Amino acid sequence: MNREQISRLAHADHPIAAPLDDEAVRRLLDRAVPRADARVLDLGCGGAEWMLRALTAHPRLRAEGVDVSERALAHARERANVLGVDERLVLHHQDAADFTAPDPFDLVISVGATHAFGGLLATLAAARKHLAPGGRVLVGEGFWESEPGPDAVEMLGDMDDLPATVDRVVADGWIPVHAHISTRHELDAYEWSWTGSLAAWALDHAGDPGSAQALQAATTHRSEWLHGYRDAFGFVTLVLRPTPESLS
Repeated sequence: MNREQISRLAHADHPIAAPLDDEAVRRLLDRAVPRADARVLDLGCGGAEWMLRALTAHPRLRAEGVDVSERALAHARERANVLGVDERLVLHHQDAADFTAPDPFDLVISVGATHAFGGLLATLAAARKHLAPGGRVLVGEGFWESEPGPDAVEMLGDMDDLPATVDRVVADGWIPVHAHISTRHELDAYEWSWTGSLAAWALDHAGDPGSAQALQAATTHRSEWLHGYRDAFGFVTLVLRPTPESLS
């Protein structure tokens, strides 16, 4: 069982692959989609859950998603067909960092996928290339909510605190126009869902060759979260607009 399969099973009951509840996602999209007929791009879309929700809420909106997981894109196509939005959704099976498009987008999304570009600022640089005049970026990133221990840093890498994270974004030429800081409830709900969905699958499929590996992955992840980074990790999702040259 590879990492992609484990992630798919772990997100079965939490299709937004980030610590955000449904209401937070709805509010962020309300603030991020600039108009009803917007063109939306999701870099590292996975199962395209952000775009599916935006397409459902806005009947004239069109969207494109990019991801390296063929299985995730197939799932997105199935969901789009069920929701009746498949004619307004285009999916690209390729590395998001290499994606090019002939026309710009009014909203570029990359939530929980900045690792695909090598970090937050590299993600914003990629998003900027696709952004239409007056467009917005919706980006989600982790930060240290409190001083992390060495184990937490080893697990999640070197991150800034929230003020420093936002300062870096502003210095890079962006203005936050909205944001959501994930609550303790959202953070815990996401981790319990991740570990619980994976463990439940393992228990329900005890005869599967991957069952033991899935259960071990859930157990390891739960231990790392509870003993390593739970009290230090935070997550912020920002709605950004480029800083005008006259203000830079």
